[in-house]
Amino acid sequence: MPENYDHYITKNIKAFYMRRLPAPILYLLLLFLTWHLFSLSTLMAPGFLDSSTTLETAYRSDMEYVRTTLKDLNFTGYTQRFLGRTSGYFYYTMRSGECIIVLLSPGTSEQGLPVIEEVSIAGKIIEGTESFDTLLKNLSVDLKWTENGIHSKVSRYFLSEPGCNRAGNLLVFFVLFTTGGYALVSLIYFIACIFFPRLSPPCKNLSLFGNAKKLLEQAEDELATLPQLATEDMFITEHFFIETSEYGNAIVPINEIIWIYKYSTLHKFFWYHFSISYTLHISANRHLYIRCPKNIKSDIDGIIDYLAEANHSILVGFNEANRLKVQKIQGTPMHFEKFIAFLNRRI
Repeated sequence: MPENYDHYITKNIKAFYMRRLPAPILYLLLLFLTWHLFSLSTLMAPGFLDSSTTLETAYRSDMEYVRTTLKDLNFTGYTQRFLGRTSGYFYYTMRSGECIIVLLSPGTSEQGLPVIEEVSIAGKIIEGTESFDTLLKNLSVDLKWTENGIHSKVSRYFLSEPGCNRAGNLLVFFVLFTTGGYALVSLIYFIACIFFPRLSPPCKNLSLFGNAKKLLEQAEDELATLPQLATEDMFITEHFFIETSEYGNAIVPINEIIWIYKYSTLHKFFWYHFSISYTLHISANRHLYIRCPKNIKSDIDGIIDYLAEANHSILVGFNEANRLKVQKIQGTPMHFEKFIAFLNRRI
């Protein structure tokens, strides 16, 4: 337990947000690496593939996703199936002096038109695999070409329109931008709270009961002078209850507290019970609720006894009678019960 409590609350608020910095930083770094390793920029905005660039050249230039216009496509008679349904139709066409295979979606090909004069699509360039070689082998038989002949004329890369799944891509980018935005905002907020602790929730909550700056200074002075009761991470001064734990920080004027109780949690691994921890719950005026988790029973009992003695109007213990008293004092937020009664009458 520290002997010097000068600016102890603000120091712990800064330390709390310092511990939270690595999570958003690592997540943003992971997003950055994912964006570049999987070329997600080309997936979001596919580059235009002009008629003079072959599929292989584009693929080796990291243009995996492209937009292009194709002419004179002929249906091969072969389709791609996924989960029992036809997901694409294979066509071939001449482009840049080579024959290429194009996989069109059912909507674009209108369920396999024999000939398509012109179509503009966004697709993914894919290097041929064993299944692609099987397609070329079967196609060579249909066209009465030799297998070596068709491999020499047909590009070993093909363009897949279903491979550029717009709905799936939109979902991916929505998740990436939403989570990335949340991580970025969290990072900025954590940094702000480190440099300006008064922006943190524990300090802002004090504004519910008066001038937050003056109340924080008063709490700091009382804690620095001499706390009247101190545990490992909970303190009671003349006018304040203060928590400075790794799970969060809290500052509550004692005269604003209306209900306190403890809740026990049994920690176990399968059938083995290895510990019990206790959480202190505090309800204050203006619908302020504080939880102080993972404490030992003796510390919480001491805090509850001292607070009950310091403010005789505090309700102690969790029971239905106390819950109803607190509800009567605080009222129901947003008149929820009245709203339910109104709906019941309407129904």
